[in-house]
Amino acid sequence: MTRTLLLAIDVGNTNTVLGLYRGAELVDHLRIESRRNSTTDEYSALLHMLLHQRGLGFADIEQAVIGSVVPPLTTVFDEVCRRGIGRPPVIIGPGTRTGMPIQVDNPREVGADRIVNAIGAYERFRTACLVVDFGTATTIDVVNTKGHYLGGVIVPGIGISADALFARAAKLPRVEVQVPPGVIGKTTVQAIQSGLVYGYVGLVEGLVERLRVALGEPARVVATGGLAPLIARETTCIEEVLEFLTLDGLRLVYERNRDGDPAPRRS
Repeated sequence: MTRTLLLAIDVGNTNTVLGLYRGAELVDHLRIESRRNSTTDEYSALLHMLLHQRGLGFADIEQAVIGSVVPPLTTVFDEVCRRGIGRPPVIIGPGTRTGMPIQVDNPREVGADRIVNAIGAYERFRTACLVVDFGTATTIDVVNTKGHYLGGVIVPGIGISADALFARAAKLPRVEVQVPPGVIGKTTVQAIQSGLVYGYVGLVEGLVERLRVALGEPARVVATGGLAPLIARETTCIEEVLEFLTLDGLRLVYERNRDGDPAPRRS
């Protein structure tokens, strides 16, 4: 059997998203929970089962690329790939060639997800971009017209804020993050939902405005992450939601490192 697929693995703090690419085409994707205490054996078995459900197996996968913000799981998925595919994956980190200059004080501090988001957005639009990622943390990353990564903003994510409110305020309930009937909450649940949704709408709009001024040039604003569609519907500053932006960025970085250069650079 000829191996034809690239497995892109985006390991986040809450979920791990896996994409199966044939060339530039995303042919399927999977989403699993990021469990820090799970073993290589457990994740190997889970991935084998999920691939089997799709009529696939490790034998169909040519190579893998990993972007992770959870160091213990980086090691686990590295070993999963070595065992299943029979070769080491490309792991995004210091020394990985990205094709994008990282113009921050310490490039090693920048999370792999932020870098690949920036790469995916710039490759798609070829212009300055502000990339909003609604994940465990909400991040906004800045790329200028030249395709240089300039840094960005990190704030607690919507889910973290909701959990903190429930944990620290004895009389407030845990709520589902969704758009309430109106901005004026008529119940406690609606008031919390209004604060979470419209609070983050205001946060994103305010930060985007300040970042555009600081950047000093027009920039396209795109969003990704689980809650991106919900927030994007409530604001005019987000121009497009790209569900698989992180996976696309991982694919691009893999392609820039597939020639086996022994000492690629992350800039």
